[in-house]
Amino acid sequence: MSKKLIQAAAGAGGEPVYVEDVFSTYLYTGADANETVTNGIDLSGEGGLVWTKVRTGTSSHLLFDTERGTGKYLQSNSDAAEATYNPYLSSFNSDGFTTFAFAPSDYVSWSFRKQAGFFDVVSYTGNGTARSISHNLNASVGLLVVKRVDTGGNWFVLDVGTGKRGYFDYIDSAFSTANGTFFGDGSTYQAPTSTEFYLSGNGNVNQNNGQYVAYLFAAGTDSGSQIFGEDSDKAIIECGSFTTDSNAEFYENLGWEPQWLLIKNTAAYGNWNILDNMRGLYGVGTANGKYLRADNSNAEGNLSSTDSEYINATGFGANGNGVTGSANAEFIYIAIRRPMKTPEAATEVFAPALGDATAPDFESGFPVDFAITGERSGSDKFYVTSRLTGGSYMNSTSTGNEASAASIFTWDYMDGVFSNSLGSTYVSWMFKRATGFMDVVAYEGSSTLFQTYNHNLGVTPELVIVKCRTATTEATHDADWFVLSKGPAASGSGSGYRFNGGLNLADAASTDSVWAGMTDATFTPFYASAKSGPGGIAGQISGEKYIACLFASLDGISKVGTFTHTNGSDTNVDCGFSSGARFVLIKRTDATDGWQVYDTERGIVAGSDPVLQLNSTAAEFSQDLMDPYSSGFTITGTKTSGTYIFLAIA
Repeated sequence: MSKKLIQAAAGAGGEPVYVEDVFSTYLYTGADANETVTNGIDLSGEGGLVWTKVRTGTSSHLLFDTERGTGKYLQSNSDAAEATYNPYLSSFNSDGFTTFAFAPSDYVSWSFRKQAGFFDVVSYTGNGTARSISHNLNASVGLLVVKRVDTGGNWFVLDVGTGKRGYFDYIDSAFSTANGTFFGDGSTYQAPTSTEFYLSGNGNVNQNNGQYVAYLFAAGTDSGSQIFGEDSDKAIIECGSFTTDSNAEFYENLGWEPQWLLIKNTAAYGNWNILDNMRGLYGVGTANGKYLRADNSNAEGNLSSTDSEYINATGFGANGNGVTGSANAEFIYIAIRRPMKTPEAATEVFAPALGDATAPDFESGFPVDFAITGERSGSDKFYVTSRLTGGSYMNSTSTGNEASAASIFTWDYMDGVFSNSLGSTYVSWMFKRATGFMDVVAYEGSSTLFQTYNHNLGVTPELVIVKCRTATTEATHDADWFVLSKGPAASGSGSGYRFNGGLNLADAASTDSVWAGMTDATFTPFYASAKSGPGGIAGQISGEKYIACLFASLDGISKVGTFTHTNGSDTNVDCGFSSGARFVLIKRTDATDGWQVYDTERGIVAGSDPVLQLNSTAAEFSQDLMDPYSSGFTITGTKTSGTYIFLAIA
């Protein structure tokens, strides 16, 4: 099938469809008023499901769908009939929905849009005889959920992959393989097809004149689901199963990073656990992830162990604890892919901001994945934080290990970060992970020389920053911030610059050929010959936990590059921008010099500019070193002669 035909099947007018178009996790704080959630999901035009839950208190899960209409809700933790209360959800909108909250509590919503290859909602009236029901997934069904809505009745769940049946509202009932009495002709089980599912005459799923709703999730494993993304060849959902080992450990390789998981133990006891990266689904080695359970009304729970569930660039796993902390146990799951669009404007993925003393302290206009934050006039800097590592932080000026300040470094905002009343004396540079722009990878090191690690940047990285978060087994040098930047070959010795001291030191760079280890899907932490201690591998010591930030050049949005400057003359650095750079990080490679940061929030002007240095706790100073330039930035004649690397963002 041609790309054009695939796109036509996926989206209107042949346009590519992305996970951002059909699924959203959205956090908000309710009040005694209407709350309009703008999440980019066209529910009024395309149809779908909105699932909401109070995070901080005991309250039922409420499920609304466009087949039954506004105000009508079901509770996944109850077998009760459909209830109606119009303010709960007053409208499905073209870019989200409008709801009503009765208390100033924290809420989460998950929106699923109808879309072939992903999700469908079907309503039907029972007739009491074996039958088939049509649906529009146009792909293999992974999970089928059926609920009677006009009277009480269980939530019947069919996991097609294992062929087992269970219940949303029960946790103490094992999944059964005797499905023919429900999903078949009354005696023989019939698996759903890409266009139909099958029901017996059993009153639980097909009582004469009973009213029902069915939710269908695509398996994600066939061509009918592999229709998403720029080239209409990616899956955004997978329904599957895994079995933990004798230590309750597992890893499920999806080929992509999930942002949302629904996980259930198929044994006699096991909750329906919901995890997502907005509330707290972290990288390996990070504690305090958050979970909710579809089968009960409890407030959000806390995964206190660093061995709990984690995500990485290709899937998810656990190291013995968390909601999957049962040995030799079978689990089923639904996984939904993380955002995948290439940004069209720099304001979608980067924002510099001064603190405003109200939560969130720094406003971005988008969900933030990575931030560097520090005090301008004092020495309280620089805190390097990421969504994948939750409330933990490291300092770019220090070799210190990761520390925790979860009450300050909070991430559960849709438009900014942190909640510590930090005012305008602080600045934060906030980044969103996005294809072609930047990615963040949390990983565990290996003893294998030049071990590769996966990323989702989608292009070859051009600037890589690596920091060990634990540094317990090797020499002090292991804890440095290592930086590798793509650059021209120097005297035939390599294709990149390597800073063994990284952000915490002003040292000059070495040249190295290790850039050959970078690809569109993987990166290779590099050998650091200056480091003492066994192993000799920076960024991949076995058992240690690391964080890596990867940046690339994206037309009109970001630029990683080099330039040579001569003191006494201005140097115009062309980044291909149309309105100049809003952020510039520069570092001299051929001599000692600081990691200097400029931004338009503090001022990039024709004259003296405020300058901060990531390797220094010194207060901001002003000097005329950079001027505005429409296609990038200008280095003034005042700057010392030398060769420099830079990261600029429009």
